[in-house]
Amino acid sequence: MDAINDFISSLLPYTEWPMFILLIGGGLFLAFYSKFAPFRHFGHAIAVVSGKYDDKNAKGDVSSFQALSAAVAATVGLGNISGVAIAIHDGGPGVVFWIWMTALLGMGIKFYSGSLAIMYRGTDSDGHMQGGPMFYITQGMGKWAKPMAIFFSICGLFGFLGVFTANQFTEAFMGVVQPHETLLATSEYNWKLGIGFFLAIITSIVIFGGLNKIAKVASAIVPFMVGIYLLAVIFVMASHAGEVWPALKMILVEAWNFDTAVTGGFWGLVIVGVRRAMFSNEAGLGSAPMYHGQSRNDEPAKEGLVAMLGPFIDTILVCTFTAVVIILSGAYLEDGSGITMTMSAFETTLYGIGDVLLMVIVAAFALSTLFTYSYYGVKSLSFLTNAKIGKWYNVFFIVMIVFAAVASLKLVKNLIDLSYALMVIPNMIAVLYLSPKVNTASKQYFEKRKNGDA
Repeated sequence: MDAINDFISSLLPYTEWPMFILLIGGGLFLAFYSKFAPFRHFGHAIAVVSGKYDDKNAKGDVSSFQALSAAVAATVGLGNISGVAIAIHDGGPGVVFWIWMTALLGMGIKFYSGSLAIMYRGTDSDGHMQGGPMFYITQGMGKWAKPMAIFFSICGLFGFLGVFTANQFTEAFMGVVQPHETLLATSEYNWKLGIGFFLAIITSIVIFGGLNKIAKVASAIVPFMVGIYLLAVIFVMASHAGEVWPALKMILVEAWNFDTAVTGGFWGLVIVGVRRAMFSNEAGLGSAPMYHGQSRNDEPAKEGLVAMLGPFIDTILVCTFTAVVIILSGAYLEDGSGITMTMSAFETTLYGIGDVLLMVIVAAFALSTLFTYSYYGVKSLSFLTNAKIGKWYNVFFIVMIVFAAVASLKLVKNLIDLSYALMVIPNMIAVLYLSPKVNTASKQYFEKRKNGDA
């Protein structure tokens, strides 16, 4: 594991600047190029998700709400709860500001990629409708761009593994329950292996049921668990009201700390923020368009608005609340990273039972993320081969859950960071290249709305 980790770590620095330029530079370009249209129609986006504008005759397998729930299930989860803790551990409280900035730009990116998911849809070898980067790259850009779609899909085989989630759930369970002391006296390694097998079995039952089963389970679990998590966090913030503003102030002040101790100085701090924001909401990554491409919706701009809500929910809301609790509890000053730090923050602020409550929430988030992530990998392998072979990705996915349960956080984090950074490159090139097409479609849609035709 150390050898694999050293190899991945040596490749990571080469991906930082391309990822940064494409996400931040590309995000800024799209914000101005769209004349901030996604942000101006934020209220309409919420109305679309509520089902007010559903078209029952439109092509697709799931509703816009189910597509958003499934996409948010894959992003609202341990990326927001432990990913923020890792960011603060690696870069200090100021990193949260750069997570916000990346998320705001990410909303614009998601608008464009969600629109493209509807605009360029294809069918797999089984005749089922599909969407996502590999389809808008090959159909929108032409045959010359197919190597980009292949590269994206190959990276996706690793990036869409549920390794981070399985690893952090295992850490959470070991930290709260301490089963080797309270349940059965065996080694920590054996317990971790057992948890890995348990997660693998539960995940198998759902993911072999297909997209509709995943969408139904996700749309049932996610809104409920996000609600409980937000209530717990709001309660903590209300009971420590005097410390909320100092925590936010610390984020704003430390964001501009040019003497930061982070590796790479100030720019290192910004890069950590960009990485963790992308890990939190996946804007620019190209994963969510795979779900949005299957929405019952024939209007690209409408689905783009739905997709845009993802970064707002999971980064602007959930990540901010998590960060404030970690900072006001003082947990960010401790040695632990990842889920351990967040659990410490909740235990301190919620009268000693916060870590148990968080364990329950983490369990739901972990399972919903594992259910949804496998779908992305299946689509990647299906594109590279065919739909029948693509389904075998689930076997690889299940095996890697067990591996992740016993792996180190550093190895899992580096594997995902490298895969994500490499996937951003072809996806963002395609989104920027095809952005004029989205502008044309959205202009038509907003004009139709103005005239009362949509």
